[in-house]
Amino acid sequence: MPRQFHSPEELFEPAPLLRRLLAMLYDGLICIAVVMVVSWAFTMAHAWIIGFDQYIELAEAGEMDSGPGLTFSLVLVLYLFFAYFWTRTGQTLGMQVWRIRVETHYGRSISWTQALIRFLTGIASWLLLGLGYFWMLWDDTSETWPDKASGTQVVRVPPGTKIP
Repeated sequence: MPRQFHSPEELFEPAPLLRRLLAMLYDGLICIAVVMVVSWAFTMAHAWIIGFDQYIELAEAGEMDSGPGLTFSLVLVLYLFFAYFWTRTGQTLGMQVWRIRVETHYGRSISWTQALIRFLTGIASWLLLGLGYFWMLWDDTSETWPDKASGTQVVRVPPGTKIP
């Protein structure tokens, strides 16, 4: 059930690019920690499955390959991290610090599908050297590619606004 953050009649201004980038920087630091923990857990599970002695031999011989399993695990966990916050409060920890929130155009929390579209489009935007985010500088509605693709918006949260 989507949360109603504010009435559709209330218009919050779009979040400026600098605030978005700073929130991404904060979240990026958290993501580094998440990646480290997941990588450690994956490595320990892999070593436990094949045996620690064989794992050490393969690692010393330079023949250790995690295959697509680690990559898939990391992408999945990072998606779950962002989607959890976006679908519940509309704000990751970095977004809370910079007082911005992702929501639908009607002031509601986004769905898991919208979060997936935002996440994948965000990756594509960064792979294209951030073009998808800098696009908002030329867009009439100040929307990035992830905003447009997912039918969401990132707004600046006025001081004193409480999350219901």
